[in-house]
Amino acid sequence: MTETAFPHRHLLGIADLSAADIVQVLDLGDTFLEIGERPIKKVPTLRGRTVINLFFENSTRTRTSFEIAAKRMSADAVNISAAASSTTKGETLIDTARNLMAMRPDVIVVRHAMGGAAHMLARSVDCAVVNAGDGQHEHPTQALLDAATIRRHKGRRDAPPDQQLAGLTVAIVGDIAHSRVARSNLLALTRLGAQVRLCAPWTLIPRGIEDLGGAETRARCRVVPQLAEALDGVDVVMMLRVQNERTGGEAPRFANTREFSRTYGLSPRTLGFAKPDAIVMHPGPINRGVELAPEVADGDRAVILEQVTWGVATRMAVLYLLGGVRGGEAAAA
Repeated sequence: MTETAFPHRHLLGIADLSAADIVQVLDLGDTFLEIGERPIKKVPTLRGRTVINLFFENSTRTRTSFEIAAKRMSADAVNISAAASSTTKGETLIDTARNLMAMRPDVIVVRHAMGGAAHMLARSVDCAVVNAGDGQHEHPTQALLDAATIRRHKGRRDAPPDQQLAGLTVAIVGDIAHSRVARSNLLALTRLGAQVRLCAPWTLIPRGIEDLGGAETRARCRVVPQLAEALDGVDVVMMLRVQNERTGGEAPRFANTREFSRTYGLSPRTLGFAKPDAIVMHPGPINRGVELAPEVADGDRAVILEQVTWGVATRMAVLYLLGGVRGGEAAAA
């Protein structure tokens, strides 16, 4: 497979990507997925390159999958957490980045509680920057791995890029207001042709969310505050947890956890509103018994662990495209 040059220096948000860009990452991720099944899970694709994972927020799946993705392609991966960085001594993010840049990394993967942090970093360094989640703004690689998972189960890889998820309806349910995952998924899924329903209490629906991607999302997104209506006949149910860490001490936007679970939680009963073959997704971590009943999370329609598997392959694709490699066999042995 000869790889077409990726037209972006950084991956800062789905908003910057066309449908063709998204499909390029997904197709390459398909190629890399097989590496995880090998007895020796390593290829020399990024040998000699350095990836720094700079995480100012806690993370299990994202940070670990970026580290594994880099190491599977033989890159040197360096992990830095906020607690271990000089920001605890008052150093600014920009000064931290400039000092890291002096060590000549090829890619910096950054997660930060402040929206726009990845964009600010990209303007201050010479290497590629990957946004691993910035505040309530975007989480582009999560949307890419979610799109890869949906395409594997429901999509059409042989269709034009903007039609690969056409005919599918995806319900995204939960804390839309504080979710960067919801924003990135809304952009990615509608760009690939899917219809998206956003479901939450009105207090957790940002005003104008349907206009996030302009005419494209306006045509393919609908806010549906009632769970039964939102799930009616959908192909995919994507549940989100309530992100209390992002509320900034504001007053609760719903009565209590029990009420939220009763009204917006996915149980075997409420899953029955969706199509019989609908898949269940969740970006993690799951609050079992709140947004997702354990029997649904562990049921045969859940593809949550597949999302994690696709996360490694998708992030391998992103690092490959941004790490300075062009052309050749992506998964050369």
